[in-house]
Amino acid sequence: MTKRLFIWVAHPKAGSLCAGITDAYQAGAQARCATVRRMDLNTMTFDPAFQGFGADAPALEPDLAAWQANIAWADHLLIVHPYWWGAMPTQAKAVLDRTLAPGFAFTYHARGVAWDKLLTGRTADVIITSDTPPLIDTLLYRKPARRVLKNQVLGFCRIKAKRVIQFGSVKVASARKIKRWIRTAEAMGAHAAA
Repeated sequence: MTKRLFIWVAHPKAGSLCAGITDAYQAGAQARCATVRRMDLNTMTFDPAFQGFGADAPALEPDLAAWQANIAWADHLLIVHPYWWGAMPTQAKAVLDRTLAPGFAFTYHARGVAWDKLLTGRTADVIITSDTPPLIDTLLYRKPARRVLKNQVLGFCRIKAKRVIQFGSVKVASARKIKRWIRTAEAMGAHAAA
């Protein structure tokens, strides 16, 4: 059976290192005959304002509805984003806030604090680029971006994170090191499609 992969470049700027890494992952997946859908944050148009869930919540704009439909369609996800101030960019976080809504990603029980996780059966890879070296991010800051996305976002909806990796430091990376990151991403894409 052909794997269905949804790839999201969660970087607000075109031509970023995140996009290049994503291109390699996508090439690896497509070489293994995966069916791929891709969205790039820098081409998405939507209101980033989030005022909570409720009956008065605005309808999703077409790009957010398409993003949500791609999650529902996919067997496996890839999220690639830069690490800014300990998290993903604000615009990327707004996509999660607006689309991972009750009734789609989860449903709270009527009583108590329990919830049903509605995105069961999906897996994900996450690649984060950072100026902070990953070892320092782990030892000093306890890897907040990796931990939050794996546990409080994907895990909350029951999407199983397979690989959550951080490439850094981008600021001082040699061309050779960046090529190694690109090769790693391509191998990850091939593995995801297998």
